[in-house]
Amino acid sequence: FDPAAINYQSLLEAFWEGHNPTQGMRQGNDAGTQYRSGIYTFDDQQHSMAEDSRDHYQLALQQVTSAPVTTEILPAPTFYFAEAYHQQYLAKNPAGYCGLGGTGVCYPS
Repeated sequence: FDPAAINYQSLLEAFWEGHNPTQGMRQGNDAGTQYRSGIYTFDDQQHSMAEDSRDHYQLALQQVTSAPVTTEILPAPTFYFAEAYHQQYLAKNPAGYCGLGGTGVCYPS
């Protein structure tokens, strides 16, 4: 991410609100390890902030569901870009399927 464009805390808040972090190894109808919820950090501060944000969001989720957050938080491995046909998939396929959907729970201030 570009810290000149967005700070890490705002990025974490958008992350929690933008998908369902309680589904384990799936998102919507898509299942498998490639669909897991994960935050991959580059230093101890990011790791600590990610864990704190997870705990904070879990408290908000508990108001509407008993499902636990299953997001993994790990040091960032080597990153590989997906194949070109996966890039900007919905822009190329406007009627394509997207299994991402949030829980409807806002990240608490």
